[in-house]
Amino acid sequence: MEDKDLMERELLAVKGACDLYLHGTIEATTAEVHSAFKDALNTSLDIQNKLYNLMAEKGWYQTDTAEQTKIDSTKQQYANQ
Repeated sequence: MEDKDLMERELLAVKGACDLYLHGTIEATTAEVHSAFKDALNTSLDIQNKLYNLMAEKGWYQTDTAEQTKIDSTKQQYANQ
């Protein structure tokens, strides 16, 4: 398995963990549990960001640039609500 494939799998796993930690934070019934999930979420978000940046540097994570007209249109749409 190539490095790119390993990084993609790791990124997906970390994103999944972030989702679980987010829901754990939201649903926590005590301050201690809330804090534990929140700390785990923040740590996972840091790891996700590092993985993303590394992949982007290597050209392994391609993103599309949004057209300015689409950005302006969306801003206008939500400004009117």
